[in-house]
Amino acid sequence: MTDTHPPDRRAKTRLAELTAQEAREVFARRPVVLLPMGSHEDQGPHAPMGDHLAAGGIADLVAARANARGVETYVAPTLPFGGGNFFATTVGGIAFSQTTMRAVLGDVFASLVDQGIDRLVVLNGHGGNVEPINDVTRGVYRQRRVLIPSLYLWRIGYGLLSEILGPERAKRSAGHGADPLTSVYHHLFPGLMRPDLVPEPIPPGEVLGLPMAGFGTVTFEGAEVSMPVAVDEITPNGVLHGDARLSSPETGAALVEALTERVARFVLHYARRVG
Repeated sequence: MTDTHPPDRRAKTRLAELTAQEAREVFARRPVVLLPMGSHEDQGPHAPMGDHLAAGGIADLVAARANARGVETYVAPTLPFGGGNFFATTVGGIAFSQTTMRAVLGDVFASLVDQGIDRLVVLNGHGGNVEPINDVTRGVYRQRRVLIPSLYLWRIGYGLLSEILGPERAKRSAGHGADPLTSVYHHLFPGLMRPDLVPEPIPPGEVLGLPMAGFGTVTFEGAEVSMPVAVDEITPNGVLHGDARLSSPETGAALVEALTERVARFVLHYARRVG
């Protein structure tokens, strides 16, 4: 006998997985849509270059949790390339100019808003995206009165590290190519990691005899000064300040849970206020 029952279908939470008819039905209900963003750049010799993978993974978890709590939420395709090419001199990086990033974001938001999606939240995983996101969302709000908040995931993650590890260990582990992102990768994408290549920490480089505070900044008498230098002049392996040897799957699990819960609660708050 032929089985005429349709196959079981899991709940879809990604816009890319919806059929056109499903999208028509979903959009008519005014769901919340998450836009994950990241970058494709040097994350150290031990971690995948695409930190957009982690932003997309957390967006999926947030959508599942928000849906379970009664707020219909979907995830737009992740924007994988960051604005501002901090890593132009290192192998493998792919980036948008800030002008291109503003144009891409403007088109993405316009496409969704024109189709009736006016509840949008950006989940950002790259520092070079912060400025264009702020500029474009401000313009959308002025012109369309659509309020699009943005959460910088790793900035939130840095704050959570102290709660998870304690202030002293968090200070030692935090940095580019270290925590929070390396631990998040250990948890979400263990098969992509290379623990055998985790480097020992090295002091950051100097410019004009001044210590590097971050990519493109130095400190002078307590003040931060921008310096347009290449990343490989600061660190030869993409790791800055943090000790990636302190990263772990356990820390990653705690970070992912805390990030998912914090962002999901924000999505619920936003949906109630904008709804």
